[in-house]
Amino acid sequence: QVQLVESGGGLVQAGGSLRLSCAASRRTFSNYAMAWFRQAPGKEREFVAAISWSGGSTIYADSVKGRFTISRDNTKNTVYLQMNSLKPEDTAVYSCAGRRLGSNSRRANDYDYWGQGTQVTVSS
Repeated sequence: QVQLVESGGGLVQAGGSLRLSCAASRRTFSNYAMAWFRQAPGKEREFVAAISWSGGSTIYADSVKGRFTISRDNTKNTVYLQMNSLKPEDTAVYSCAGRRLGSNSRRANDYDYWGQGTQVTVSS
């Protein structure tokens, strides 16, 4: 079992930045593809970004491309989401997810482990 714990959320003004972190409890984290998803009130969960186990491949939702950057540090068992030029529509609970087998994916059902989430609120 792998536990994922997110941190770094908060309240920020539009145009500002935040960096989210997701710490994994196991060293085998380095073998997992990782992703960030988000869910706004009254909306379905949506894919944000994903990264391969090596960090060599990344994919993004069109809505965040050019503003968000996903990265990982396997020596620290941590994946990051740097969010710049934040907009009010980015307001959501952001959750990280880990996938034991396979490459980075946009599909939530492909991921085996999930964190509890961290709230990001962007004011206009």
